[in-house]
Amino acid sequence: MAVRVGAGVGFAVALVLQAVAVATSWGGRYWWFGCAAGLVVWVLAEFRGRIGAGAAWAGLAVAAGATVVARAAELPSEPGPATLLGLSVLVGASVRRLPARTASAVAGGGAAVVVATAFLAPAAPGLPGVTVLNGLGWFTAVAVGLGLRLVDARQQAVAERVRHEERAELARELHDVVAHHVTGIVLQAQAARVVRRRCPERLEESLAGIEAAGTSAMDAMRRVVGLLRDTDDAVSASPAPERLDDLVRRFDAHGPAVRLHLPDGEPAWPPEVGSTVYRVVQESLTNVVRHAPHAGSVTISVTQDERAVTVEVLDDGRPARHTTRAGFGLVGMGERVEALGGRLDVGPRSGAGWRVRATLPVRLPEVR
Repeated sequence: MAVRVGAGVGFAVALVLQAVAVATSWGGRYWWFGCAAGLVVWVLAEFRGRIGAGAAWAGLAVAAGATVVARAAELPSEPGPATLLGLSVLVGASVRRLPARTASAVAGGGAAVVVATAFLAPAAPGLPGVTVLNGLGWFTAVAVGLGLRLVDARQQAVAERVRHEERAELARELHDVVAHHVTGIVLQAQAARVVRRRCPERLEESLAGIEAAGTSAMDAMRRVVGLLRDTDDAVSASPAPERLDDLVRRFDAHGPAVRLHLPDGEPAWPPEVGSTVYRVVQESLTNVVRHAPHAGSVTISVTQDERAVTVEVLDDGRPARHTTRAGFGLVGMGERVEALGGRLDVGPRSGAGWRVRATLPVRLPEVR
């Protein structure tokens, strides 16, 4: 948001300077054409995210048309500073966001506008310098767009790896649950065959044990599957809110002091919400150990109102200890929170420390 505001201020300054310069050298009635063309290109650049490639092509068409019209009507040469700035933003954003073939075509169109300016503009002592400046603006836009495109691709790859690792972890949990309980059932079934031959009167007892083991296996599987799907009858896959006390006690044994604040009474949370609250706290405490080993205290607050549950984890680690905290440690938690219609905010606190805050709606969104 700050970048967009700064760019908007820069464009406004360029627009005013262009208007003043043209009005001073050409006369008061000549400034409006270049400013209008620049404004249209800038607006299209700002709305490119909603319109997509259409905005990029429209912006190029406006810039090219302004160049031709300015030459035919003997107006100040285009693109002027305002149009060039808008065109640079448009080209850079297109190179970053659009598919490779479309982005290349837009970049080529921008280069064509710059080259056309050199041929259509009337001969003047400053024309070579203006041409170089226009070319430099185009080159900078393409370079910045490519750089951001590579950064986005790298972030997407890391996020995908995190998702894959979390799925693998859940698969291991499911495998461990199935292997443990099914192994027990198989052993009891083998024992029941022996009982049937030697002590038939105790066969009913053996079958009851197999039934109990099967029921226990189903309950355990439902708890794990609850992490992967949203169902109204799913049992919470993670410990209930009150079990956060156990997590805090285990953390206290090897980490900084932790203060835990829970809502009064018995929270009536959907299973998925309780599961996610526990996971967010668990991941946050793990990150404190990894990235803020010198933190003196951690505060965990869980609050609830009629609409949402909020869990906040604060630590007081020195800022230098948090500079290496990459934004991907909680990617899995962010996806889990967003899947429930909530929001996850992670970042440094003012002064010192780190803050993780997740807000989860009590009424979960319907899956369509």
